[in-house]
Amino acid sequence: MLDKKFHSIKMKEDNSLYPLKFQPILKEKIWGGTRLKKLFNKQTESDKIGESWELSGFEGDESIVSNGFLAGNNLTELIEIYMGDLVGDKIFEEFGLTFPLLFKLIDANDDLSIQVHPDDETAAQRHNSLGKTEMWYVIDAEPGGELIVGFINDCSREEYLKALEEGRVADLLKRVPVSKGDVIYIPAGLVHAIKKGVLVAEIQETSDLTYRIFDYKRTDEHEKERELHTELALDVINFSATKNPKVEYESKVNAVTTLVSCDYFTTNLLIFNRNIIRNYSSLDSFVVYMCLEGNFILECENHKILVEKGETVLIPASLDEVSLIPQGEVKLLEVYIQ
Repeated sequence: MLDKKFHSIKMKEDNSLYPLKFQPILKEKIWGGTRLKKLFNKQTESDKIGESWELSGFEGDESIVSNGFLAGNNLTELIEIYMGDLVGDKIFEEFGLTFPLLFKLIDANDDLSIQVHPDDETAAQRHNSLGKTEMWYVIDAEPGGELIVGFINDCSREEYLKALEEGRVADLLKRVPVSKGDVIYIPAGLVHAIKKGVLVAEIQETSDLTYRIFDYKRTDEHEKERELHTELALDVINFSATKNPKVEYESKVNAVTTLVSCDYFTTNLLIFNRNIIRNYSSLDSFVVYMCLEGNFILECENHKILVEKGETVLIPASLDEVSLIPQGEVKLLEVYIQ
């Protein structure tokens, strides 16, 4: 049921949609740190923030609007009112009130667990959920920063289980040195982990399903090891060798560079130092900007907002054209569904 605040504001104000900002949802993690606070001005006193959920329709963690007359209302409420005008007609027909993508900033101040995600079919059967295909854009990495992405060589289930039992499963996995600007695409079934010192933007399906397969025998504040999901993961893991995990691309200033285009999302990189006009009239989808560097003014119809480094903005599907006016050089990720 929609809250009364929504109805009262909607009756008093022009109810046309506009670019929406949201309050970040900050998540403490045993491996979290302080970079989201220091680099992106996320407001918290905690020194263990591992994730900032920038835009989420995940049940129980729905993002709340922070700007304009819709401030205080959450993303699911907006979809219920505006439907295809907000997310796109085809997207609303397929997903209903579920916002299909989840946007995060992740600060690995320590190694994350080694994990794998199920695909849509398995997730639906086991958990009545979407699966989890995702991608990482490396915002920053300390010297020696690495990601784990898949297996070094083709591996059998028996080899994997033996290594797991002996505590050496990490020896089978591909360690990928990374630096700022690297991109990794992670389809469901690909074993992966973020290692210490790496800061990423993550775009993923709306799902929180993670099968943890190894966690370095770490314990929580109660001296208890975190749960592993060995049996669940076995039927999900792609045991084939990973060849070239990094996405190859060449970025250009004042141009659009496609990083990943898959069934679940398209992600482009925009680096610009002059005004850019983006026309979405042929696109039946919302668009999301994740601003990673610099500030810019976003103009469309009768709306003008300042977007700062570390902010994420949702452009409703009903808005056909926006102007991006940089204050210096800007780097952002542009995401939509085709």
